[in-house]
Amino acid sequence: MSGGVKAYAAVDLGASSGRVMVGRVGPGSLELTEAHRFPNRPVRLPEGLRWDVLALYAGVLDGLRAAGEVDSVGIDSWAVDYGLLDADGALLGNPVHYRDPRTEGVAEQVWATMPAAELYAATGIQYAPFNTLYQLTAAHSTAQLAAAQRLLLIPDLLTYWLTGEQGTELTNASTTQLVDPRTRDWSREVADRLGVDLDLFAPLRLPGDPAGGLRPKVLEETGLTGPVPVTAVCSHDTASAVAAVPAGNERFAYICTGTWSLAGLELDAPVLTEESRAANFTNELGLDGTVRHLRNIMGLWLLQECLRAWGEPGLDGLLREAAEAPGLRSVVDAGDAAFLAPGRMPERIAAACRDSGQPVPRSPAETTRCILDSLALAHRRAVREAQRLADHPVDVVHIVGGGARNALLCRLTADACGLPVVAGPAEAAALGNVLVQARAHGLVGDRAGMRRLVARTQPLTRYEPRGDAAAWRSAEARLV
Repeated sequence: MSGGVKAYAAVDLGASSGRVMVGRVGPGSLELTEAHRFPNRPVRLPEGLRWDVLALYAGVLDGLRAAGEVDSVGIDSWAVDYGLLDADGALLGNPVHYRDPRTEGVAEQVWATMPAAELYAATGIQYAPFNTLYQLTAAHSTAQLAAAQRLLLIPDLLTYWLTGEQGTELTNASTTQLVDPRTRDWSREVADRLGVDLDLFAPLRLPGDPAGGLRPKVLEETGLTGPVPVTAVCSHDTASAVAAVPAGNERFAYICTGTWSLAGLELDAPVLTEESRAANFTNELGLDGTVRHLRNIMGLWLLQECLRAWGEPGLDGLLREAAEAPGLRSVVDAGDAAFLAPGRMPERIAAACRDSGQPVPRSPAETTRCILDSLALAHRRAVREAQRLADHPVDVVHIVGGGARNALLCRLTADACGLPVVAGPAEAAALGNVLVQARAHGLVGDRAGMRRLVARTQPLTRYEPRGDAAAWRSAEARLV
């Protein structure tokens, strides 16, 4: 690349689609373009819901071919899910989808051996039925796990196929509920008590570490000229997105929006109190030794599933109609596990409104407004509770990820939180991925420098709070 500009391929895999983005980074410049986007369609087999990881890998190869010559490749994806390899390094079946019901009731089995409070004090990870720990417990007596010699989280599995080298990137490893956030290493105590063989995991890597180079066969298939290094990035997409939050010196909260909303704070140390556990906040590891103290909220999954049920109507028109619908008429708990599974989402939202004595939405626009009001309310609760639990006040909320494009959601979140919202960038995970690669190759400086570069080069929109704070308090009281 000329003029001191280098190109980095960011493979960014979400729960519904994957993309290969190309980031061009130079002195004071950062440009991101999409090389290739491909669907991520889970498959329901007789044995359960599975990821079509071979199709994902094919999409990655197609994307690298479309990207052209690059100076490095990095991969981030969703958390908790994994592939198992046999003694020859071959994949043992398609990875199980985190929405598969195999973990129903498993947490209670785990807590019978290690109570929930002790588990939280050791790992800082919130309860979610699909945590890797619970998945491994559910798989304990299976022939597949018995035959496994290696477990690789999804981005590490794809990195292995690209390079032939195995590793476990730390920010994603922290979501397994098997890492001690204070030592930033595996928790031997948790693994030993719960019968998890940590030898299944490849050695830990940090963001910025080298992760091998593209294999000759990969170079041949993609048409790239070697050598092309692969760099470990913050391979949990939320960790990558938080690394790209365009914050300055202000005290900030973040909301990473997409299929999920992840709302919380960036801290220097975990919050491992019983109060934090009871509020279901997690402590996942981030870039440069930081901790993401956050709560998982169901996110735009609710709207995505409704759109699917409605036959994919035009979203822009639906949002315009939703903006005109009465606000806070009905709200639901956006963190309720009742909304986790796919299918019949409009009916489930209607039932939740009916069961709580609220008006039932009568149209797609009213259902959409109910969803966005409910998400804004969940954002409000998470941001406020995070500040209280961590004794860490904030002055502004940054919304990054796909939801940053949803002006109605951003405006409602500012109103609900009573704080300014800065929306953007929408492709924060890919930008964080690119910037960690660029930093590893000496093109950008510290984390603050990365964020200044994002703020200078990416379009951002600011929303000031408005409206009636009492109305949000009243809506919140309906969910207590």
